[in-house]
Amino acid sequence: MDGLQQMYQQVILDHAKKPHGRVSALGTVEGGQVGSAAIVHAEAHSGLAKAESHQVNPTCGDEITLEIQVNDGKVQELSWQGQGCSISQASASVMTDIVTGESLTEAKRAEQLFHQLMNSRGKGLADEAAEEVLGDAVAFTGTSQYPARIKCALLGWMALRDAISKVENVESND
Repeated sequence: MDGLQQMYQQVILDHAKKPHGRVSALGTVEGGQVGSAAIVHAEAHSGLAKAESHQVNPTCGDEITLEIQVNDGKVQELSWQGQGCSISQASASVMTDIVTGESLTEAKRAEQLFHQLMNSRGKGLADEAAEEVLGDAVAFTGTSQYPARIKCALLGWMALRDAISKVENVESND
């Protein structure tokens, strides 16, 4: 294993052991921040929108429930609960770091780029600017060589896509 692969593996292991944005059963975000209560549906009022998405990988049983809070078009808060393999949990953690504080447009771009990365079959993205947007998520390049693991890596990102869609749908109906 070369040095880059070892570094990527370490990023994934670090995020799996200490996931960012994961809400405990007590409602606190790991890292000590207070998480929001469960949101069953999408709602919006005065520039603030919230939505939840629950996704399951039927192949292995991994699950993620993601909650997003958007204020004036920016991802103000993103938190999630989940269970599953280190790939799905680490991917959701990395995703949290990438999209929190970003505009919905930037969050959607990151989600699309991660999908492209997962379709690269281990080759990564040829565009340095795209890899820069993904930051630590490029650590999952090797994962894209294993079709069974791609669904695990995409689980949180699919929840993000769904939650953003719900937020945009609610905002367009206001």
